[in-house]
Amino acid sequence: MRPRTRHDGGAKGLNRTWRRVALAAMVLAVSLWAQNAGPPENTQLSLEDVLARMAARDEARVAALKHYSSARRYTLRNNRFGTSAQLDVQMHYQHPGTKAFRVVSEKGSRIIRDRVLKRMIKAEIEAARPEIQASTRITPRNYTFQLLATEMCGARGCDVLEAVAKVPNKFLFRGRIWVDSEDFAIVRIQGAPALNPSFWVRKTSFVHEYEKIGSFWLPVANRSITDARLFGRTEVGVEYSLYRINEADPGKKGANGQNTVTLDGVGSAGDDWRTQFADGKNNRHH
Repeated sequence: MRPRTRHDGGAKGLNRTWRRVALAAMVLAVSLWAQNAGPPENTQLSLEDVLARMAARDEARVAALKHYSSARRYTLRNNRFGTSAQLDVQMHYQHPGTKAFRVVSEKGSRIIRDRVLKRMIKAEIEAARPEIQASTRITPRNYTFQLLATEMCGARGCDVLEAVAKVPNKFLFRGRIWVDSEDFAIVRIQGAPALNPSFWVRKTSFVHEYEKIGSFWLPVANRSITDARLFGRTEVGVEYSLYRINEADPGKKGANGQNTVTLDGVGSAGDDWRTQFADGKNNRHH
């Protein structure tokens, strides 16, 4: 055995030092990761505080959002019969509750387009009316809430709330909402309608997702799955893109200032919108 030298003792001491440094660095890294991954402090607010801040911020955003426009793609696919349909739509919103739609392209089953997708648009126009909005907002007036947890929604903290409609209403739901812990805006809704729309529908579930675009949280994707007694599983989706917010008057009211919807033909801007969708782009922040 080779006799131990001073050099050997120094090397071992140096190795021990580096191991200690490496261990300290690892502990520090884990600590920093835990701090960054954990929900921010304001997620410790009570349910009442969260709801109060949601209401205040929502009122401010609604007042500031004078008008906007966006592109939408509505799709439907029925697995049992192998049928599908698609509408590419331009939507204009005007404060306080006017929505106008123009179909810029459509394909697939005409029956599905006319009896399902276009009825969805008309239902949205009805729900946007100011006299309907008060009874459909996600507030304690219309829902019972329970604070369930705090989670990370991407890089942002969220409060997770259970929401149960107080009355059966076709515009309300039961499920969960994810609320951004900084802006107190809804990031995600997952649930089912509070009122089954038909005896022929066994079950419907949906997911709505929102993103912050400028100063506003706006929808970017809706997905629903319906299990019907005769038609089986049907999937419906809505994709949102090309938002333009408070840039100019994006649309006009119809005669008598009522909500309008144009569901025939293709608008003059149709080629541009179809090209955007065909390229697979989803420029939500345009």
